[in-house]
Order: sequence, then structure tokens, then C-alpha cells
Amino acid sequence: MLEHVPHWLGSALKGLRAGQDKLAIVQPELGTFESLHLASMAFGNGDRLPERFTADGAGVSPPLFWTDVPEGTERLVLIVEDPDAPAPNPLVHAVVWGLPIDGQLEEGAIRADGDGTQSGDVGRNSFFGEGWLAPDPPTGHGAHNYAFQLFALGAGPDVGANPGRGDVVKAMAGRVLAAGLLTGTYSRGEEAPVGPVGSVATA
Repeated sequence: MLEHVPHWLGSALKGLRAGQDKLAIVQPELGTFESLHLASMAFGNGDRLPERFTADGAGVSPPLFWTDVPEGTERLVLIVEDPDAPAPNPLVHAVVWGLPIDGQLEEGAIRADGDGTQSGDVGRNSFFGEGWLAPDPPTGHGAHNYAFQLFALGAGPDVGANPGRGDVVKAMAGRVLAAGLLTGTYSRGEEAPVGPVGSVATA
């Protein structure tokens, strides 16, 4: 959709961004927590996302894996957001509630409930659909950072079916034991350096 925004308009909006301070992982109601390791075999931390994971390619979700999940974790939650979206709040690209504690996500696994291969409940993205919302930054707007945030939660309430980002953050308040952050970038209409193929993040 946003690939049709003209380059001049994207450039004019470069200064309009939601902001890193609005990412879920830095919200004060989540409290303080330890770190866990979140990575991908498809891109390294801070590297450009391969095109196949974006609206310019197949638009499938990237593979992810995690380690160092603390004892006492009852469930894992993934939230993927774009804090560089020209909007008041980050654009939500994926919400998955209840991932396996010892596991991973295969490429393309974040899909609507009943249509994917992952465990857990896939919630709503910013376009009110379930599954992976492929990165689609405006042409000329500059690099967008896509924040993959994985949270290890202790005991507490569940969320209803098809949760949104707000519901999930509210349910996580005060029960985050650890969290990991992996960032991929993507842009249109400018130079696009690509990280080493198959590099792994060291979050």
C-alpha cells in the first residue's frame, strides 16, 4: 500500500515518526526485567531485512529463535513494531501470545490462527488483521527499524482470543521476567546496504 506514496511526500514526512519511546519494551508499566536472547538466521541485529519478508517480496514472517528464557516463565509473547511509522504510535506488525518456551518460529509461521504452524494465539496487527503485516515503508521516508520484542512472562491472567497490542501490554504489566530485542531495518527509494547473508543477531 505505502509503496505507492510518491517519493517527494515520503521525504517530506521524514521527520514524522512515532518514536522509539513508544515501543512496548520500554513502557514503564512492564517494570524492570532481565534480558533473553532473540535472534534470526535470516538477518543480524541492525541489518536490513531480506526483501522476501516485506511487501516488496513474498511478505512472509522471518524465522526467529530464542534462548536464555528464565525459570518460572509461563508463556512467551512476541510483539513486532515499527517506531518509525509516520503516525502517533508505532505500527504493529505482529502479536503472538503464548509461544512455546523452548522453541522457535519457522519462516512464514506468523499467520492467522488455524492457518500457521506456530503455537500460540496470533493477535491483531495495526490493519486489524491476524498474522504478519509485511513491512511497507513509504518511499523516501528513510530507514525504518522493525523491533522484534520477545517477552517472558510469569504467572498471571490470559488474554482473550485475537488480542491487540494494547490488550497484550496491559496483561503483561508487572509480570515480565525477561525480554529480548532484535531489530531489522528496511527502506525504499534510497541506498539499501545489506548485512551479511545468514548473519545472526547478538542481542
